[in-house]
Amino acid sequence: MSVARGVDGSPVAGGRAATASAGGGLWPVSAALAHRAYLGMVRIPATIIPTIVMPVFFVLAFGGAFGALTQLPGFPTDNILNWMAPFAILQGASFAGLGAAFNAGRDLENGFYDRLLLAPARRLSLATGPLLYSTARSLFPMCTVLPVALVGGARLVGGVAGLAVLAFAAAGTALLAGLWGLGVVWRLRTQRSTALVQIGLFAVLFLSVGQVPLEAMEGTWLEVVARYNPFTAVLDMARAGFLGPVGWSDVLPGVAAIAGGVVLLGWFAQRGFATFDK
Repeated sequence: MSVARGVDGSPVAGGRAATASAGGGLWPVSAALAHRAYLGMVRIPATIIPTIVMPVFFVLAFGGAFGALTQLPGFPTDNILNWMAPFAILQGASFAGLGAAFNAGRDLENGFYDRLLLAPARRLSLATGPLLYSTARSLFPMCTVLPVALVGGARLVGGVAGLAVLAFAAAGTALLAGLWGLGVVWRLRTQRSTALVQIGLFAVLFLSVGQVPLEAMEGTWLEVVARYNPFTAVLDMARAGFLGPVGWSDVLPGVAAIAGGVVLLGWFAQRGFATFDK
């Protein structure tokens, strides 16, 4: 149980109200926390490997292993990289969101989070700061996977609109992954809980249309799961610019899935954060 204490070690009355009092604006504090996370990434470059190296590996490996899928009747593209590159980018974006949970778990274990809880700033900044950092990091896999895919023959026929919806899908994926991760870590309060976060992310990612379209799963339980998996709509939005002109029918379901996920996972994260006051 976490108890707010003053500098002399004595309990502070009304700890939650005291720490939530004005002392720093929401966005300046959030930006400072995001910058702190960025400095941690610069000092430990290995933390960026899952966000950059793994998506490139996935797009190359899956691009080779699933290349024959383009021969299936009705497959939406003749180049497998048009199908796999957006999936790999969103995978990298989910790893970027995991960074928010990883940093929170580390701070909880070394005791620094107690200082953040006592800081004279709005507690919401403890969520918005890491999420701002994770959302910005979602651009990294785009900057690495997209050039590799284009060199391999992928075509972003949707132009600027296709690039915009891809970036939005990546940022939304990082945001949702960050909320899920913070909700878990704030409950378990250990860096080791990020393993559970990763399991949840991989389940959502791979039980969708990540590798094959719904038509190729017909008659299996995977088709049912993928059809009702909200990530399928997000992935369809991300792929829209690779498969043809971008239309509202491609974008709106993905936007709705991200918005619904923010509400649901935001509530999940908020309930996790509320455990600090128990």
